[in-house]
Amino acid sequence: MSKNLVIVESPAKAKTIEGYLGKDYKVVSSYGHVRDLPKAGLAIDIENGFKPTYEVSADKKKVISELKKEVKGAELVYLASDDDREGEAISWHLKEVLDLNDASTRRIVFREITKNAIENALKSPRDIDINLVNAQQARRVLDRLVGFELSPVLWKKIKTGLSAGRVQSVAVRLVVEREREIESFKAKSSFKITAEFKVDKAILKAELSKRFGSFEEALSFMEKLPDALFQINKLTKKPGKKSPAPPFTTSTLQQEASRKLGFSVSQTMTVAQKLYEAGKISYMRTDSLNLSNEALGAAGAVIKNNYGEEYHNVRKFKTKSGNAQEAHEAIRPTDFFSQNAGADRNQQRLYELIWKRAVASQMAEAKLEKTTVDIGISNDENTFVAQGEVVKFDGFLKVYMESTDEDSDEEQKGMLPPLNEGQELSYEQIIAREIFSRPAARYTEASLVKKLEEMGIGRPSTYAPTISTIQNRGYVVKESRDGKKRDYKYIELKGGETRNEVKTEITGAENKKLFPTNMAMMVTDFLVEHFPNVTNYSFTAEVEKEFDTIAQGGKEWGSMIDNFYGKFHDRVESAESIDRSEIKMVRELGTHPESGKPVIARMGRYGPLVQIGDNESEEKPRFASLKNEQFIESISLEEALDLFKLPREIGSFEDKEMVAGIGRYGPYIRHDSKFVSIPAEENAYDITADRAIELIKEKRSADANRIIKTFEGTDIQVLNGRFGPYIKAGKKNVKIPKGKEPAELTLEECQDLAEKTPERKSRRR
Repeated sequence: MSKNLVIVESPAKAKTIEGYLGKDYKVVSSYGHVRDLPKAGLAIDIENGFKPTYEVSADKKKVISELKKEVKGAELVYLASDDDREGEAISWHLKEVLDLNDASTRRIVFREITKNAIENALKSPRDIDINLVNAQQARRVLDRLVGFELSPVLWKKIKTGLSAGRVQSVAVRLVVEREREIESFKAKSSFKITAEFKVDKAILKAELSKRFGSFEEALSFMEKLPDALFQINKLTKKPGKKSPAPPFTTSTLQQEASRKLGFSVSQTMTVAQKLYEAGKISYMRTDSLNLSNEALGAAGAVIKNNYGEEYHNVRKFKTKSGNAQEAHEAIRPTDFFSQNAGADRNQQRLYELIWKRAVASQMAEAKLEKTTVDIGISNDENTFVAQGEVVKFDGFLKVYMESTDEDSDEEQKGMLPPLNEGQELSYEQIIAREIFSRPAARYTEASLVKKLEEMGIGRPSTYAPTISTIQNRGYVVKESRDGKKRDYKYIELKGGETRNEVKTEITGAENKKLFPTNMAMMVTDFLVEHFPNVTNYSFTAEVEKEFDTIAQGGKEWGSMIDNFYGKFHDRVESAESIDRSEIKMVRELGTHPESGKPVIARMGRYGPLVQIGDNESEEKPRFASLKNEQFIESISLEEALDLFKLPREIGSFEDKEMVAGIGRYGPYIRHDSKFVSIPAEENAYDITADRAIELIKEKRSADANRIIKTFEGTDIQVLNGRFGPYIKAGKKNVKIPKGKEPAELTLEECQDLAEKTPERKSRRR
């Protein structure tokens, strides 16, 4: 038995650390939090200072039992969980549950898993920081109070099963308000004039300094140009420079990994966690921009060695918020001389991003020369302007450029041909194109994280779970949606002749953007009206500052909760008097033009719908589900009536009718009493007969490959499933033991395996 026991959170971390320590140390894992508030009940004693009652979760009882055995044989126990509030709380809970005494317990922290960092941590142990623990407890208790008291209000007044949370509700509100901003936006058009001038064998691209508000103004201007002379009036060259971005924080890593690698926020954190546990990067939950002197020295050595002395420039970045408390360094490589993170592709890609960003932050500025060309028009006072940029010294651009294509040739981008003042130019073509103003962009996961950080809402450890929670609970969906056709006017001057036409473009296409659901809008409106503190941006940010104050020992956490809870609880109690009819769950759109019956948009059991008729009449109402992009609050009567065009006949196949419709599980084709799903990017309103036949054939092929074996006269089949082959016996799904060949199973073997498999417990209460 080793005389020194080190307890960390994860097995991967334990394995890495044990490799650095000698035979006198044993490293074990607690597998994350071992104790928490129970899932059922409030578990907070409001009358006695909001004292929480913790319990060891069922899946951790065996872990605790094993840890207690290890503790008995150890002389010293080192609690080595992460260096942040959650990590401090894990160590505190372990000390409490394992009955560790102060004399034989040490708390050690490190921000990278390297031999040097671990050895230094062991040389400088400390006590558990109860202020950090209290800050974590304050967050946990406050969030439990909000969720426990507010969610039942939503169940009673809106719909059973809904949930509310302090940070998640604010995040949802941001998405809802952005959607409404986009919905109410009215695009304004103007005309942009661009020209291509011939300069020897090169083309000089320029834009008119003025934009015209109408087609008539643009046409009038264009009609002057065949007789005009063009001349360079002025050439202006100015030196410029670009500075590198600071090394990554949690937020900026999530944003850049989304833009450059296409990672979701949660994927970024999962991959970064693995890199950290493997000892490749420093701790990845941080809002600090600082790099240690050791890291600065290593980065400088790499830069000088790889690129030369002139590329090196030491920089120390300051954190804007002044509240960087999660870890004391930015995210960086633990070994700047290594650019290899192992065989996993995603880990390697993310590591390269972190390496480049950290190295570039310590490199020289890029020196540029910016050139502006003013081109006069002999018969008009307006001028064309061309701009170019030449990189005189690439500096940090040699390694990394934030949010651009790193493979592009930066030195060639925007370069201009040789030009002189007074030089006459002839045009290749000049175009006037109608353009339209755009609303603010919908949020991506990364841009929502950026907004939350800018507003001071949440902390590095909360971004990923918040973004995941609002999607998992059906308030926000991440989707790509097709754009819509839009006409625009176009005028072209070429070869001395002007022509104009109307062209069509696709606008409004969205890629992996966050869209609110109808339920999100309804819940947000309810919370904003009746619980303004929960969704108030500045209040939520102030709460985060109070957590910081508690972490620094400047405030008692119970009093902070008490200040919030009194007013909040009063609001919860007064919510009992809210009449459900006051909540905007139903909207009358008008009357059906033929039947005269009311047309209503409302929230139904399975989602938003429109109905023709009401429940009080003898004739049963007709129902139709809203499309994904439609909202109860904005759908028009005409759009609602279009939804009743389904189900619709779209042709026949094999002498049987094909019908397109939308059901509980989405759009479908019904053929020969069987249903075939329509892919998410297509819809039941526009699908053609030919495409429907394709989908039917694809489904048949997939079904044929799915069936491995059937037994005639029984309900037993051997099938290929998502996770491999299995036996389907009635309503039972039965695992196939290892070593058994699915295609060779007999009926008797299948029946025997099915009998040994217990009935699946119902999820319904």
